[in-house]
Order: sequence, then C-alpha cells, then structure tokens
Amino acid sequence: MGRVKITETVLRDAHQSLIATRMSTDDILPIVEKLDEIGYHSLECWGGATFDSCLRFLNEDPWERLRKIKSKAKKTKLQMLLRGQNLLGYKHYADDVVSYFVQKSVYNGIDIIRIFDALNDVRNIEAAIKACKREGGHAQGTVSYTISPVHSLELFVKDARRLEEMGADSICIKDMAGLLVPYSAYSLIKALKESVKVPIQLHTHYTSGVASMTYLKGIEAGVDVVDCAISPMAMGTSQPPTEPLVATLKDTEFDTGLELEKLSEIADYFRPIKEKYVQSGLLDIKVMGVDVNTLIYQVPGGMLSNLVSQLKQAGKSDKFEEVLKEVPRVREDFGYPPLVTPTSQIVGTQAVMNVITGERYKMVPKESKALVKGEYGKTPAPIPEEIKKKILGDEEQITCRPADLIEPELDNIRKQIGQYIEQDEDVLSYALFPQVAENFFKQRQAEKYKIDSNMVDYEFRTHPV
Repeated sequence: MGRVKITETVLRDAHQSLIATRMSTDDILPIVEKLDEIGYHSLECWGGATFDSCLRFLNEDPWERLRKIKSKAKKTKLQMLLRGQNLLGYKHYADDVVSYFVQKSVYNGIDIIRIFDALNDVRNIEAAIKACKREGGHAQGTVSYTISPVHSLELFVKDARRLEEMGADSICIKDMAGLLVPYSAYSLIKALKESVKVPIQLHTHYTSGVASMTYLKGIEAGVDVVDCAISPMAMGTSQPPTEPLVATLKDTEFDTGLELEKLSEIADYFRPIKEKYVQSGLLDIKVMGVDVNTLIYQVPGGMLSNLVSQLKQAGKSDKFEEVLKEVPRVREDFGYPPLVTPTSQIVGTQAVMNVITGERYKMVPKESKALVKGEYGKTPAPIPEEIKKKILGDEEQITCRPADLIEPELDNIRKQIGQYIEQDEDVLSYALFPQVAENFFKQRQAEKYKIDSNMVDYEFRTHPV
C-alpha cells in the first residue's frame, strides 16, 4: 500500500470522450507548464483519436503538437494510447510501420505507451511492446475489461501474466465502457496484485456513475495508478474528477501528495474552454449525465449515441429497443469481443442492419466479415459454425497473427508521397490516414507557397530591381 499516483487525461481522453477530440494545440499549450508542476504520475496527451482529429478537423500536425507539449513539460512523463497493431488507425498495419511509429513517438517525446487490443489478443500487442522496449520507452500492456460468459477474473489475470511475460513494464485495466463496479474492481485488482509483479493502473469512464467508487475500492485493493480528469472536463463519458479523489485520499495512507490549490488553478483554466465547446454545440450536455443503460445493456455510452444516429438516418428511431436487444446477440455470435474501437462499431452496425432489414445477417458489412474471418485476431470465444458459414461461406478463417499476412509497407509509402515529405514522420501520417494526410500536406504546401510568394513580393517592393 502507499501513495496513489494519478495520470491526468485532460489533454487526451477527457476531450476525446466529451468533445470528439476537438481541443486544439492553442487550447492546450498555455496550461502545460502548470500541469507539469502538479506532480502527476503522467500526462496523457497523445494517441487515441487525437492524431486523426488533428489532421482531419483541426488542420494541425499531430507530431508538431507532441513536440510543443514536450518542450513545456520538463518534469512529468508524457503518455499515449496505442491500439496495438492498429496503431492509431482502424486496420492492422505491417510490423515495419508499427516499429517505426513507436520509434518516432518515443523520439518526439512520449515516455509511456499504453498498448491495447480490442479483442485482448496479445499477439496484436507484442510487436508494439517490443518496439517500445527497444526505444527505451515504458511499455504498458493493457487488458480491455468487459463482462460476458467467457470473461472471468481468471482470464483477465491470465492475460495480464502473458503481457508481463512479453515484457510489459506495467499493466492497465482499461474499462472503456464504465462497466467495472466497485467490489468487482476490488477483487480484480487484488487478484492481479497477487499474480503479477509490475505496477497496476486502472482506467475507467464515469458513464454509468460508479467510477469514483470503483477507484476507491481499487485503491484499497492496492492499485498503483488511476486515470482522472480535471473537474471541468471530467464525469459523464469522461474520467472521474481529479480534485475530489485527491481530497478523499488526503491524510490517509494513500495520500496522493497533490495540492488542491494548484489543481484549482488548472480547473480555472479549463472552465472557460469547456464553456466555449458548450456554446459551439460540440459538448452535448447529454454526455454529462449518468447513463444506467450502460450497466443494463453493457454498451459503452459513445456506442449508444452512435446507434441512435444510425437509426435516425434510416428513419427507424422506433427500433431502438429492438437494436439494444440485438447488440448482445450479435456480440455472442461474434465470439464476445470487448466493445471498444473498432469492435463496438462493428457489432453496433451489424445489430442495426439485422433489425432494419428484418433478417439477421442478410446484409453483412465488410468489417463484420473481417472480424469473423479473423482479420482482427482471435475472438475471446470461438465463433459458432452456423455464423461462420452464413458470413464466410466457404472461405477459411485466419488462425495466424493477422499482421503475419501483411507485407512491409514503409518503402512503398515513401515512394507514393515523395513530393509532400517535409519530415520523416509524414510517412507515418500517410500510412495511417492516406486521404486525410494528403489533404493536410497539400494545404501545408499551399500555405507555405503563400508565405514564400508574399516574401518575394515584399522583397521586390522594398528592393526594386
């Protein structure tokens, strides 16, 4: 037992969960030095959807954002979230891309990489862990928490042990849907502390309303680090708030040693930023409440809102209850994957299609087929024969690690985008998001050209020939 450490998520998961990852680098930079003074275990500031969002919506270079944050955070470790062989994209990439991406992440300022796989298939985590260790980074192996007939305490402990054997420097229990209730957290953390030697970190979302209580029981069971968000950007679909936990643990054996007065200054900075996003409509007040349906249907909050909008578009909003009942059935058919990107989208979309067409698996998106085929890895439970037959026909399932079937990609990509490359990292931006990155590169060139031609014009006017 002893002092509990806190990872602050406001620069990544908090705004990803509340405002679709739209916080800009200009919003972030003025507060980094103060965040750096707090004494956090780490600042989660990169990875997840921040990379895509920078390029797609903010016209920012994600690598540049990381470098700028690093230049101001001199004391606190910077942390990122990486989807294993998916990196920050939505498909599996070749090992050479994974290795180079991790290398450049550490080189540009990341200290701790939290690496997870949507199916808890540790084969999809291994290449990233190895690359991270090779570069001298801290590799955090992750177990995605979920509830199903095949997920048990024993299975989570077994997964954690395998990650430790693979070289993980710490283990994170990632409860993306807010399904981990307090006494289950106590049992899980206790079992992990007895079974693995590396530190244990706990991550959850406030969606179902139990998260702060879950942390308290996890702390009593001996967890080393918890993920919190500063109060203006906490709760709802985000993390539990930092300040109340610090106050709760003060003068106990778990005292975090963080100062409420300093945290209050951080909160003061983020309050008007939150207000700005409320005014713009990006922060929907609906995501700030407690959604008990999360515990009933075991569906993450973000996935629920996704289902609502898919049904609205199809003019079938009245089918919402039916879809909610169909989600667990599809999940069972697909081998009980944890519901996290990208499996939550795959299961949700398939459930909507089954209900709208009135016939199960009459329409099957290519992503559903890829999941059943094994292109995402091994599902926690085997997929029933009749489902395989219906979706794959006579096609064989893949049983190897999916990335074993992917040829090296980097050299090819370099050739494709030669005219746009301004930094080594551009190759990786393009590897992950080809169209989005190309648009960004074109815009960057156009702006540069504009500045250059303005300079020529200026020189010509000031120094006539």
